[in-house]
Amino acid sequence: MTRLFGTDGVRGVANGLLTADLALKLSQAAAVVLGHRRTAEDRRPVAVVARDPRVSGEFLASAVEAGLASSGVDVYDAGVLPTPAAAFLVADFGADFGVMISASHNPAADNGIKFLGRGGHKLDDAVEDEIEAQMAQAPLRPTGAEVGRVKRFSDAEDRYVVHLLKSLGATSLEGLKVVLDCAHGAASGCSPEAFAAAGAQVVVIGAEPDGININDGYGSTHLENLQAAVLEHSADLGIAHDGDADRCLAVDHTGEVIDGDQIMAVLAIALKESGTLKDDTLVVTVMSNLGLKLGMAKAGISLIETAVGDRYVLEGMRTGGYSLGGEQSGHLIFSEFATTGDGVLTGLQLAARVAATGKTLKELAAEAMTRLPQVLINVGGVDKARVKTHEAVQAAVASVESRLGASGRVLLRPSGTEPVVRVMIEAQTAELAQSEAQALAEVVKAELAL
Repeated sequence: MTRLFGTDGVRGVANGLLTADLALKLSQAAAVVLGHRRTAEDRRPVAVVARDPRVSGEFLASAVEAGLASSGVDVYDAGVLPTPAAAFLVADFGADFGVMISASHNPAADNGIKFLGRGGHKLDDAVEDEIEAQMAQAPLRPTGAEVGRVKRFSDAEDRYVVHLLKSLGATSLEGLKVVLDCAHGAASGCSPEAFAAAGAQVVVIGAEPDGININDGYGSTHLENLQAAVLEHSADLGIAHDGDADRCLAVDHTGEVIDGDQIMAVLAIALKESGTLKDDTLVVTVMSNLGLKLGMAKAGISLIETAVGDRYVLEGMRTGGYSLGGEQSGHLIFSEFATTGDGVLTGLQLAARVAATGKTLKELAAEAMTRLPQVLINVGGVDKARVKTHEAVQAAVASVESRLGASGRVLLRPSGTEPVVRVMIEAQTAELAQSEAQALAEVVKAELAL
């Protein structure tokens, strides 16, 4: 039987896989597992619910809140907020758990339901399996005064912005001009507010959400408009979020993209210099560029690699108490300030590094690492479950690895959030990386076709 939960909650097309009925049943099960089983008997559990601005979030949030309240959970509706804001509020408010309704960087037709445990932490697989098993049981049916209440979390955004500003300490962004691309998503209100309050001159694009334009031509998966805006406004840098603002990519003053690996490298060095990078160690995933490893070795910083997904980065960080980790895609986790990837926090920290050093982002990135050519191809229309066991596919991988030798790398993996197989090749030249990636992608397409 296929597991309902993926690498980042339950995701699918809204009204396809992800129906109001499923949202109701998931929340009823979560009310038991995350609420009543972990809460003192003399009080009702409390949950925070937030969502990104996609239109389906309206009915899904209503279904989630109905499921929770009908199961005896008091609900605080935080409205449209980033995923990291929801995680922060769970901890700051002392809630028993939280629910974030978002499909992150996916198109508007998709949506997702992600549960956060006490303290704002993502759930491990065992707890998610417990929720899925509970769905087969009869839901709780309290009556009268025992049903939950649904209330508006009136100061949710203010709490989050104040928290973000505290992370900067005494550093001001005064004198910096920053372009913010909010992907018509959850950060459209709070990111511009936070950067302006920190002293930056702010130019905002992609901040007019209408429920269906989320991630459409804007945000961290579509950087062209941000690059153009940085050049047009002669900005010092640009910051791009995705739909739920748990990631951040950047653009330097010349319009060049600065990816998550480069951002991690810049900020890891900054933390090391300040003495706050625990054990001089950075936690990354297997997708990070070889250039990051080389750059960090030069800076005296060790790397720990995890599986892809910020939940696995966080697990690796918690194991050793490490202070910084993240993904090439722009999910960065600062354990001092957040329990999950936070794109607004990352953007603020990156801008603060530019302000504090007086160097351009281009200079900082170049000093931190040299990115090796890397090509990523997403292969759709294939059976991604067979990618690790199919003999012909694995033989093709071995052949590419042999040709590249020690100067390159091959990574082939099924996506945890999309129906695709990801083919990633790193090599000494862009041409070699492209040709090898294309050849391997063709083998995957032919051998695993549905």
